[in-house]
Formats: sequence, C-alpha cells, structure tokens
Amino acid sequence: MAKKATRVVISGVVLAGAFGLLLATTLREAAEYSKDVDQVMPTASEWYDKPLQLHGFIVEESIMKRPNTLDYRFKVKHGEAVVLANYSGVVPDTFKDGAEVILKGRLDSDGFNVAPNGVVAKCPSKYVPQDGVARDTASYVPPKSLSGAPVAGATQ
Repeated sequence: MAKKATRVVISGVVLAGAFGLLLATTLREAAEYSKDVDQVMPTASEWYDKPLQLHGFIVEESIMKRPNTLDYRFKVKHGEAVVLANYSGVVPDTFKDGAEVILKGRLDSDGFNVAPNGVVAKCPSKYVPQDGVARDTASYVPPKSLSGAPVAGATQ
C-alpha cells in the first residue's frame, strides 16, 4: 500500500510541476507592460523590444498617411514626453488630432512600432458643446405631448 501512495504523490508532484511550468511560460510570453509615454521615454533604451501598451494623446497636426496605403506615422504625447509611432492598418473613427490613444507594440530606436490592430482611440467621456458648458444628460427626460405620449422627433 505504501508503494501505491508513493506513486500517487510522485505523480501529483510531477503534474503540479508541469502545470506550474506551463503557466509561468505562458504568462511570461503574454506579459505586456502598460505605461504612459512620459514613463517610458526618459529611459527608452531600457524598453526596447519589450511588449508595451503605451498611453498618450495624439499630437496636433502630427498624423501623416502614406498615399494609397494604410501606413500611418504620428506623434503621441503624455506630459512633456513625445514618441513617434508607426502603424500599418485601419484606424478607428475616433483616431484624430488630440485623441487619447492606447497603442500596443514595441519600442525601438525608430520609435514605437504598433502591432496589427494595436490602436485604440478612446472616445471623449463627456460632451462639452461649443459654448463650453457641460450639461447633465443623464437626468434628461424627453418631452411628452399633453396626452402623455412622447413627442415625435424627440430623442432619448
């Protein structure tokens, strides 16, 4: 009986070790650092060729597109630090000057090389009209007619 218990324990230890090794290897390969541009650029060479998610804002009038291609070059800024980004692919509709972006890719001496489908442009969190006054739309109730039915053309 002791021989059988020993085999069970040894098998359990081997399986647990194999599972732990597989988990550690998988997590190491999939690990990405999530940083702001100003956290990376002062020590850029330390971040070369490491998988990164880089957060910042597109610099005004920096977006360049190669004619008849989907190749883009643009600058991303956070704080005082700026990095040149290179991307080839379709960009989101919200990708424009001043937009907040998260880029997935790798940094090298030429700038930040964005991975395929690695551009996420965030939507503004609040609508501020041209008069500059933010309005609370969460408590908005569409107008109703005297009969209590919603008014035609009123949106919610």
